[in-house]
Amino acid sequence: MTLAIIDSGGANISSVMHALRRLGTDPVFTADAETIRSAERVILPGVGAAGAAMSRLGELDLLECIRGLKQPVLGICLGMQLLFEKSEEDDANCLGIIPGTLTKMKPSTGVRVPHMGWNTTTTVSDDPLLAGLPAQPWFYFVHSYCAPIGASTLATCHHGEPFAAVVRQGNFRGAQFHPERSAQCGARLLANFLEIK
Repeated sequence: MTLAIIDSGGANISSVMHALRRLGTDPVFTADAETIRSAERVILPGVGAAGAAMSRLGELDLLECIRGLKQPVLGICLGMQLLFEKSEEDDANCLGIIPGTLTKMKPSTGVRVPHMGWNTTTTVSDDPLLAGLPAQPWFYFVHSYCAPIGASTLATCHHGEPFAAVVRQGNFRGAQFHPERSAQCGARLLANFLEIK
């Protein structure tokens, strides 16, 4: 199986690639549109700001490439956020694959922003990506903006307010957390992604 990880300018690529290699894959880190189109699976990672990531994908001429992908695609953290229409971060226009706008999380008593650390998710819609996970699995989060809960939401999380933690629109899926840093539950989710038809 061929697996392409899109070079979106994120800083966590080595941990993502290491987690995938532990599952027996040999991912290719690439900004080449043809390599991405021909891969059997594609991961869009991301650490940083929405505006900078969208600018980089635009400079690499990858926006329409990504929007047109037909194979299973997984967005991780900022990569998930980029699947939506817009983000309040940098007032960025995103890929527009999933309806909705990312909003800044609001700090309050006992609620720090960024949301950083372990938290549970609650499944609201069954999907092969979540197969075999416990009812409320723990995952590791690092983010300041969150996605709205909507028709695409597969699982939610709560940090001062509820938000979409796992999403799906057709062949595009996304996880707000970092599965590569999320121990057994994260490894299971990545393994599930590698098996999705």
